[in-house]
Amino acid sequence: MASDFSDDDMPLSRPNGRLSAATVSKSDQAMDASSKGGLPAPVSIRNGPVNEDNAMDVDGQHLNGLVKRKSRTSNVSYKDESDSDDAPIAKRQRKSSGIAEGAGLPPKPTKADLIDSDSDDDKPLTAKLAQKKKDIEVAAAREARAKRKSIKDESDSDAPLAAPKKRQSNGVAKSNGVKKDPDSDSDAPLKKQPAKKVAKPAPATKGKTATPAKKTPAKNVVKKAASSKAASEDVEDEDEAERWWDKPMIEDDGIKWQTLEHNGVMFPPAYELLPKNVRLIYDGTPVMLQPEAEEVASFYGAMLDSQHASNPVFQKNFFEDFRGVLAEHGGAKDKQGNKVNIKDFDKCDFKPIFDYYKAKSEAKKTRTKEEKKAEKEKKDKEEEPFKFCVWNGRKEKVGNFRIEPPSLFRGRGEHPKTGRLKLRVEPEQVTINIGKGAKVPEPPAGHKWKAVKHDQNASWLAMWQENINGNYKYVMTGADSSTKGQSDFKKFEKARSLKKYIDRIRRDYNKDLKSSVMGDRQRATAIYLIDKLALRAGNEKDTENEAETVGCCSLKYQHITLREPQTVIFDFLGKDSIRYYDEVEVEKQVFKNIRLFKKPPKGEGDDIFDRLTTSSLNKHLNGYMPGLTAKVFRTYNASWTMSRLLKELKFPPNATIADKMVEYTKANREVAILCNHKRTVGANHAVAMEKMGDRIKGIKFQIWRHKLMLLNLDPKLKKKRGADYFALEEELNNNEWVQEHINFLVEDQRTKITKKFENDNKKRVENKEKPFPEKELKERLKAADDLGKERRKEWKSKKVEAEGKGPTVAKIDAKIEKLENSLNQAERKMETQEDNKEVALGTSKINYIDPRLSVVFCKKFDVPINKVFSKTLEAKFEWAIKSVDENWEF
Repeated sequence: MASDFSDDDMPLSRPNGRLSAATVSKSDQAMDASSKGGLPAPVSIRNGPVNEDNAMDVDGQHLNGLVKRKSRTSNVSYKDESDSDDAPIAKRQRKSSGIAEGAGLPPKPTKADLIDSDSDDDKPLTAKLAQKKKDIEVAAAREARAKRKSIKDESDSDAPLAAPKKRQSNGVAKSNGVKKDPDSDSDAPLKKQPAKKVAKPAPATKGKTATPAKKTPAKNVVKKAASSKAASEDVEDEDEAERWWDKPMIEDDGIKWQTLEHNGVMFPPAYELLPKNVRLIYDGTPVMLQPEAEEVASFYGAMLDSQHASNPVFQKNFFEDFRGVLAEHGGAKDKQGNKVNIKDFDKCDFKPIFDYYKAKSEAKKTRTKEEKKAEKEKKDKEEEPFKFCVWNGRKEKVGNFRIEPPSLFRGRGEHPKTGRLKLRVEPEQVTINIGKGAKVPEPPAGHKWKAVKHDQNASWLAMWQENINGNYKYVMTGADSSTKGQSDFKKFEKARSLKKYIDRIRRDYNKDLKSSVMGDRQRATAIYLIDKLALRAGNEKDTENEAETVGCCSLKYQHITLREPQTVIFDFLGKDSIRYYDEVEVEKQVFKNIRLFKKPPKGEGDDIFDRLTTSSLNKHLNGYMPGLTAKVFRTYNASWTMSRLLKELKFPPNATIADKMVEYTKANREVAILCNHKRTVGANHAVAMEKMGDRIKGIKFQIWRHKLMLLNLDPKLKKKRGADYFALEEELNNNEWVQEHINFLVEDQRTKITKKFENDNKKRVENKEKPFPEKELKERLKAADDLGKERRKEWKSKKVEAEGKGPTVAKIDAKIEKLENSLNQAERKMETQEDNKEVALGTSKINYIDPRLSVVFCKKFDVPINKVFSKTLEAKFEWAIKSVDENWEF
């Protein structure tokens, strides 16, 4: 293939790879003329598995499977990860636009995928969402123009309005360079731009946001502590803590702190040996292991009933590492001291180990309240020194201060290293970051730290490298700390600033979709996919044997299949090794471009965007707005879409909180769908739906009983209200179901009676009284049996005696109304749960939707904040809750 590049310019990751031509040929450009119009906005049209009939791409190639590729080891980096979109609050829930390992074929479309539940017609949801997405984009462009027009002083602008100029060399744009820097991090910020002084914002009531606080003055800085309790003593009173969101924004010079004190990290306890009667059995023979090998065997034995333990890849990796530890520590011996060569996994019996840990787990569940309290107090006392740090004289919570214990690596999705041994982290591997002059934490006795740093540009307190993927682990401040809050604030403010330039960015990349320069055309197509489909930018892998997880810029030939007229089928491993599968109708020009990027002689293993890197992409975007990178589009699109949907919400005066939350959840769901935030259906979803269905039937049955009570009080009501009012729904008019329901009511009553009996006896023992005898329980349980007899009699006679003190028609009607409200809420909850089964609402709400939008919703419609945010999220987003009122706008 003709190319303007020498062998020296070939990509480092694939020196023999095939490249696209430097410029687009005239014949290919001629085909661009027919690319007019197209879909208003790309939306997923996933319709199930790709087969031989529909998966043939335009080049006649079938959809290829995923292939592994060789990568390089990473270099040590002290990258600050505090401003990551993708950082979890604690352990992040599993979420993905893909299919979990072992899930088989891609899932069929759900009702939520195909039909709008709020509409009476059969118009596909994809068409509705496409038009809605187009309307939102038009509104975004209109507001961007208005926003720029309102900026009178250039010093208030966050970025130049003009698109970046292309530097030409021999008639070919610089952006046409070959992919040279595969080690670039798609989420890493570019080289810091010169800081701009930001004007003090208007009050929040005028739609403006609050800003971070100034650095703490030196006079407020805590003096050096005299003991190891420095991190929890001599700090500012929490009641006097600064409301940093009410302070003017300061210039970002890269310095994160002036003073920093903490007590280091907490190491996991040492391994506790198994009892002598608990052994690994090999080929029928109990064997004795050295503590190091026994610990590894116990890791597998303890999780014998998990799905991981039955995974062949997990088993293979575990056994290889287990044998390595055996060889290093003297192998295995039988009771007579003879060596036992453990070489066959199938001959290993871990059941005794599993039974031992299972029994310990069951015993733990039976602990008394006092025992649990004592254990908690002991745990809290051990953790207390590590829970807080002193950051610029301010007491802040530390997030993950515990060193991860050794274990077997689980991984997510189809990770090739699942089952590998995660080694115990020693102090000699840990680097401490602390202020100069502060007391350095003491390492465990007999150990020393790897290094002690005083890096004020880093926001981590400690770090180490794990052995599985060679990744660096960082101890950071907690999710609800002011430092994390300021990081989140800056992230959402950056996305908020993007709305001033989004129309120009979209106009430019739509123009470049037909560029004669291949590099520009590839870049424009990539930005289109990132903007419209919420794809991550992607990056080459650093670690050898790591799972081939990719994003937009690192997509390979086999990851995309084209189907005429303009459907693109994506199938690759995304973040966390979760399979991403989707079928999307795109604009015709984008379809033609991808076909061009796959043009022969390209084949499996070749890059789609071979003349584009995440670094060059982010550098281009930075020309529109300082700090703008590909990942900002995900945050912007989610927040902007949510803001438009919430503005459309209107409720009648009698709307309940439940009614309002249903609409909020619908808006959240639409954001997740439009941004492709999907997940696999949970394993317990069907069971949960069945239980909810039974509860709904039970409420309906209760309503029917109360209506019969009305007839018991006034038989004439049957004529007044009509026979249909008193009829039982057909789905419940089933003797088998009614008998099962009555049995359930009886068992539920027996459980409640038994629990109350146990609690009564417990109180009597505490009061030093004689407990009730067992015959007392038997007497009480007769009430449950009587309930069953009464319900069966009612069902047979279809007559129910009115219940309650002084029952009247009005009282029974009020009870029916209350039950009908409960029924309505239960049905809505079930419908919402069914609609959300394939949508990752948490991904959008926690990481991508500006939390201030949720706060505005709550304040505007009088919804308690705990209906939207859990306690953890309330603490994390305290800055959002306290910084805006109902008039704030994104």
